[in-house]
Amino acid sequence: MKYIFVSGGVLSGLGKGIATSSLGLLLKRSGLKVTAIKVDPYLNCDAGTMNPYEHGEVFVLHDGGEVDLDLGNYERFLDITLSSEHNITTGKIYRSVIEKERRGDYLGKTVQIIPHIVQEIKNTITNVGKGSGCDVCLIELGGTVGDMESMPFLEAARQLHMELGGGDVIFIHTTLIPIMGVVGEQKTKPTQHSVKELRSIGIQPDIIIGRCSEPLAQTTKEKISLFCNVPVKAVFTAHDVSTVYRVPILLHEQGLTDYVRDRLELKKNVTDLDAWREFVERIERPKETIKIALVGKYTGLKDSYISHYKAFEHSGAKAGVSIDVVWIDAPERGVGFEEELRGMREQLSSVHGILVPGGFGVRGTEGKIEAIRYARENNIPFLGICLGFQLAVSEFARNVMGLEGANSTEFDEQTRYPVVDILPEQLRVTQMGATMRLGAQKCIIRKDTLAYGLYDAGEIYERHRHRYEINPDWIERIEDAGMVFSGISEDGIKMEIGELPDARYHIGCQFHPEFLSRPEKPAPLFLGLVKAAKNFKRKREG
Repeated sequence: MKYIFVSGGVLSGLGKGIATSSLGLLLKRSGLKVTAIKVDPYLNCDAGTMNPYEHGEVFVLHDGGEVDLDLGNYERFLDITLSSEHNITTGKIYRSVIEKERRGDYLGKTVQIIPHIVQEIKNTITNVGKGSGCDVCLIELGGTVGDMESMPFLEAARQLHMELGGGDVIFIHTTLIPIMGVVGEQKTKPTQHSVKELRSIGIQPDIIIGRCSEPLAQTTKEKISLFCNVPVKAVFTAHDVSTVYRVPILLHEQGLTDYVRDRLELKKNVTDLDAWREFVERIERPKETIKIALVGKYTGLKDSYISHYKAFEHSGAKAGVSIDVVWIDAPERGVGFEEELRGMREQLSSVHGILVPGGFGVRGTEGKIEAIRYARENNIPFLGICLGFQLAVSEFARNVMGLEGANSTEFDEQTRYPVVDILPEQLRVTQMGATMRLGAQKCIIRKDTLAYGLYDAGEIYERHRHRYEINPDWIERIEDAGMVFSGISEDGIKMEIGELPDARYHIGCQFHPEFLSRPEKPAPLFLGLVKAAKNFKRKREG
C-alpha cells in the first residue's frame, strides 16, 4: 500500500480536492487501484448537522454517510463508491478514543494527544487503506498548514512517513502563487512561508503544486525549488482552466503521473486518457447553450449545490449543450412577497428548465411552490428533488385538486391536507445527527412511465436523505387526480418518483440522483431534464 498526503497552505479553497481527485484519476487510468480519504479537522462527527453555508453541500454516500463535498469529487473523478470511513473528522477520532478510555482499553494510562489521538488517526488511515484492497491511498488533509486543529493529523502523517519510509509515503503540497497586479510578477514568498511551516512540523514536501491564474514561469519554478528544497521537476502548475475536468490532463502533460510513480516505485503503464479527453472537449465545445433555473435557499454559496451543478455538466456534455444555471433565491412569504414573486416569474419566463432541489426548514418553501406552479402551468421542463418533490406534490394538491393550504406537516402541523408527513420511524428519533433515512435504497419503477424510459430499468438504487415522505393516506386521491407515482420503495409504502404524464417533462424524486452522476454516466433524471430543456428551447425559438 502506498500513501499520498495532500496538504494546502496560505488559504483554503485552493483546490486540494481537485488536485487529489485529478491525481487519483491519473493513477487509476494507469492501471492502478486507487482510493481516497478526506480529513476534516472540525469537531463535528460528520457533516450531517452542518448548514450548507457553513461548509458547502453535505454529500451522501451509499452507506448513508453524510460527508464533506470533496468525497463527491473523488467519486466523480474516480468513478468509485466510498464509505463513511473515508471521511475522518476530529470528532470521530476523539469519540473513538474516549470510548476506548471508558472501556479501559488503555489499561489505566494517561490518555493524551500524543500518542493516543495520533495513533488513532494512523490506525484509521491504514485500516481504510488496507481494507480497500487498493494500490494507492490518497489522503487530503483539510484546512491549511499552521491551523491548530490540523496539528494531530500532520503529526500522524509525519509518523507514518517515518515508519513506512519514503518509498511508500510521499507528500504533495498545494500553495498559492499570486500575481501582483502592478508589476505582474509571480510571487513565491507565500509558498516559501507555507513550506517553512510544514518543514517545522517535520514534513518535507516531495511535490509542490502551485495554484496560479497563469502557468508558472520557469524562473518561478526554480525559485520555489531553491527555497523549498524540492527538485525543479517536482514543481507543477495548476493554473486557471475552463473546467476542473481539464486539470488531470494539465498535470499529466507536465509529467506528474510519471514523477509520482517513480517516487513510489510503482510499475509504469500507459495512462489512457482518451475517453476523458473526449468528455472534456464536449464540455469545452458545446453546440448550444440552454438556461436552467435552480430555485433554492442557499444560492448565496454555489458549493451548497455543487453536485447538482456537476450533474448538469455531465448531462450537458452528453447532450451537446452548455448549461447556464440561473440561480434564484426562493422568495419568502412576508412583506414584499408578491413583488419578489413577480421578479422570480420574470426570470423564469426566459429559462428552458427549472430545478427545485432538496433542503430543510420552511424558509423559501412558498416561493418554491410558486416556481413549481409556474413550471406546470407553462409546461416548462421541471425536476424536483427530495423537498422539491414533496413541494411539487403540495403544489399539485393545492392548484389541481383544489385542496387549499395542502402542505407538509414539517411546515404546518395543523394543515387540513397533510399530503406530506413524517416517516413513522422518525417519530422515535431524539438526536439530529445520522438519524434520517440515509444512503442507497432500492426503488421499483413502473413500466410504461417516463421514469422507466429514463432509467431503462425496473429496479434502481439511489441515495436518500430525508425525514418526511408523501403521506400514504393521500396517494390514491393524488393519483386519481392525474399524478402518477412511477417509483416506489421496496416495501411498497414510500413514494420515490412522481410524474405528470401529460406534461413536457414534470417529474420529482424523493432521492438525490445528483450524488450518483458521473462524467461519463450522467444521472438519468438530470439528463432527461437537460434533453427536455434543449427541445423546449428549440420549439420556443422555432
